[in-house]
Amino acid sequence: MEQTTDDKAGMLPLESAKPARQAPALPANSAEKANMIIHYYRGEIGRMTSWRDRIDRTSNWSMTVVAGLLSVSLSTPASHHGVILFAMLLISVFLLIEARRYRFFDVYRARVRQLERHYFAQALCPQAELKADWAEAIAASLRKPVFLIDYRDALFRRIRRNYIWMYMILLLAWALKISSPKLQQGEAPAEFVSNVWQVVVNAHLGPLHGGMVLALVAAFYGSLLFAVLHREPDDGEFAHGEVHV
Repeated sequence: MEQTTDDKAGMLPLESAKPARQAPALPANSAEKANMIIHYYRGEIGRMTSWRDRIDRTSNWSMTVVAGLLSVSLSTPASHHGVILFAMLLISVFLLIEARRYRFFDVYRARVRQLERHYFAQALCPQAELKADWAEAIAASLRKPVFLIDYRDALFRRIRRNYIWMYMILLLAWALKISSPKLQQGEAPAEFVSNVWQVVVNAHLGPLHGGMVLALVAAFYGSLLFAVLHREPDDGEFAHGEVHV
């Protein structure tokens, strides 16, 4: 049986009785806005701390790998020097992972530092040079989050801060391994090699000639040296002191 026009008309008030969706109420006064900023600050601190913990975790993995493989490589002459080269490869993988995590951490840290520098510091000790548009950068980041540092800069920064020291320890251990006959299987019990050719021979790695291995390691550490010495123009957090990750 077809529904009459009167029946359809009787259904309209029921549909229109549904409550309209409303946007959340915005802070109406300065007290509510201050309370909102405090809670937002605590939330950003939590996210920043979470990503900082992930960064520290990969650094801890790298140090564990370095310590473990060095003990294996230097404990017995039967251990090949390639174990140390493998350790370099492993911590390079951890470095790539950590650089990616650092880019996420840098986004949340930038928001936190904007609040600390322009809001909380100003509340504690007002200064005349306060930027009136300081909150616009945070609002823009919330509306459209983007990375503030590219992958290469993040990689370089982690090398300068942490990984260069682990790489240097591995380089010294590798140099000791290929230059000390005591640490080579079947070699004479001498402290150090007597000529460069012995170092080249000890650096052989499977089908790779020792000279090629030495050249590859030298090129790799040359790139690390470039990463340590290369500096971009200071901006953002680096323009406000050395207390940064």
